[in-house]
Amino acid sequence: MTDDTTLHALADGRLPPGEAERLRAQLTPAQQAQVAQWQAQRTLLRALHSGEAYTAPPAAQQAAAARLQALLDGRSQWWRWGGMAAGWVLAFGLGWWGHAQAPRPMAATPVAAQFARQAAVAHAVYQPEQRHPVEVTAAQQDHLVQWLSKRLGRPLKAPALQAEGFDLVGGRLLPGGGGARAQFMYQNAAGARITLYLGALDAPQAAAETAFRFYTDGPVPGFYWADQGFGYALSGELPRAELQALAQAVYQQLRP
Repeated sequence: MTDDTTLHALADGRLPPGEAERLRAQLTPAQQAQVAQWQAQRTLLRALHSGEAYTAPPAAQQAAAARLQALLDGRSQWWRWGGMAAGWVLAFGLGWWGHAQAPRPMAATPVAAQFARQAAVAHAVYQPEQRHPVEVTAAQQDHLVQWLSKRLGRPLKAPALQAEGFDLVGGRLLPGGGGARAQFMYQNAAGARITLYLGALDAPQAAAETAFRFYTDGPVPGFYWADQGFGYALSGELPRAELQALAQAVYQQLRP
């Protein structure tokens, strides 16, 4: 039986060509899919450090991201990301930044745009999970909110979205560019999920306020905004109008 160490060596290209070819011929369909996921992840991680920041990625990188998302959509259970590996992906984002329309003329800052990217990546990583989508479930909502509030250093609340058809699944603590981030996950009766990602921005003086903005260049679309150095992003694979209504409901409940 082929263990994960050997599969990682195959995905990383560390096996001699002949041995790699023989091993690939012996893999089950599930193992082949897992190796393909790891290779796509490596491609995306390399993309983090290529080219100029805040520019659209080359077509090859976009294709790699599309292949990864297709693999996620085709499987019922997401590969168990290790905490450190997932943390690096979430902390730095995938190199996309969103083009958006604002309700008033206000340019998006690089800080807020990077925050939006991180939110989209966090959604893409955890949304497919069936058994472990969150660290703390909605059954322990009080504990969840208190824990995340303590780690982020300010009082938080999980918005109530039942009127919009979404129930709280739970939440988790995530790494950010310069500190902790929180993610709340919601799901509707059809199984569609959205995530609310929030945390202090790395340079609050550069993003004291950012108008409501829509982004589509990441792995999933979403709306993001910043207020007094704190960022918020709602992500999900929903029509823009529906996602905007949900984001506005969140904004109304979280505004100071």
